[in-house]
Amino acid sequence: MNTLSYKTVSANAATVDKNWVVVDAEGQTLGRFASKVALLLRGKRKPNYTPHVDCGDNVIIVNADKVVLGGNKMTEKKYIWHTGYPSGQRTTNPENLMAKFPERVLEKAVKGMLPKNRLGADLFRNLHVYAGPDHKNEAQKPTVFNINEFK
Repeated sequence: MNTLSYKTVSANAATVDKNWVVVDAEGQTLGRFASKVALLLRGKRKPNYTPHVDCGDNVIIVNADKVVLGGNKMTEKKYIWHTGYPSGQRTTNPENLMAKFPERVLEKAVKGMLPKNRLGADLFRNLHVYAGPDHKNEAQKPTVFNINEFK
């Protein structure tokens, strides 16, 4: 019996197959959409998934300004941060954030679903979010990915 067939193959930076995919966010619910994008970034749908390696795809999200939030979350959800100065706690809601920077709502949602370590920071760099239907990554020849068929 050949023992080579029983070896577990662990992916590394040299053997990972990274693709570029375009995902349309129009009409998608924010949380469900962000969790699917996080799985694409992490590479969990690939057979050679390795937890400590960046084996996910590069994801381009278009139409980020057309993402939907359920219920009253557009006005009642709060994003909180601190400036670092005394009494520097600031808050905003998705409605105000969408008016200024529509990409950041999706970026915040996806980043919260990635690991909180160096690998998560590297994975987050593979995400490219655009408010409109156009993107500047045509040179990478991305394939269109239907997120509704992804489970």
